[in-house]
Amino acid sequence: MTAEKFNIFSFTGKMKILHFSWIAFFITFFVWFNHAPLLMAIADSLGLESSQVKTLLILNVALTIPARVIIGMLTDKFGPRIVYSSLLAICSIPCFMFAMADTFTQAAIARFMLGFIGAGFVIGIRLVSEWFPAKELGTAEGIYGGWGNFGSAAAAFTLPVLALAFGGEDGWRYAIGLTGVISLLFSFVFYANVTDTPKGSTYFKPKNIGAMEVTSKGDFFFLLVMKLPMYGALALLNWKLSPAGVSMYGEMAANLIYVGLAALYVYEVSHVW
Repeated sequence: MTAEKFNIFSFTGKMKILHFSWIAFFITFFVWFNHAPLLMAIADSLGLESSQVKTLLILNVALTIPARVIIGMLTDKFGPRIVYSSLLAICSIPCFMFAMADTFTQAAIARFMLGFIGAGFVIGIRLVSEWFPAKELGTAEGIYGGWGNFGSAAAAFTLPVLALAFGGEDGWRYAIGLTGVISLLFSFVFYANVTDTPKGSTYFKPKNIGAMEVTSKGDFFFLLVMKLPMYGALALLNWKLSPAGVSMYGEMAANLIYVGLAALYVYEVSHVW
């Protein structure tokens, strides 16, 4: 923590960290929802049916819940600076993949992978908490979350205009590709300008990452029940993509995914135990 005065117009010290944090969060939402205002153009370009468009919308959020758990553990271990920079850089790849997609399958895979960028929120929350004292933390996190969430609205305002400016049937591709470029470039800017803690402070890391620790049998069983919705959502998504839904892959692949989800749940149970 620093004793520096809270001044939203300052761009030094802890305020610099806050500004870089909300900009990073803004970009993650800008990229995450870059397809929403362009869905009609995308559907026409790729020849998508209504059910396939709905599937893309589902895929866009499907990975976010488990991704936030994974990103949270990585942030604890490696620190916000490295993890946020890496997330912005790596997620630019499926963004470019989506921009260059020629089929529903290619678009669906890219959209599913892009759900990972929605996990950026948890990184900034940890980073801001390291830099601001308790009396300012609520305000700082409110600014981080509020301005960061505006990225989805900014995408809705600007990307259709950019697509029209680029023109032609591929205008939407250039607009979406541009969001990937922004994400990639800012990953280097973020890494170069942010530190995990103020000078002289220690970034505390857990001894182990993975399973949540519980202290009673009742909490153990409650935790197992609380994990079920995430697995249920992933199983429902698998059903939607199976031959029973849009037939993105075959019945054997769908059954293997069901088995994999069950095995992962059993592993988590044993790990918590």
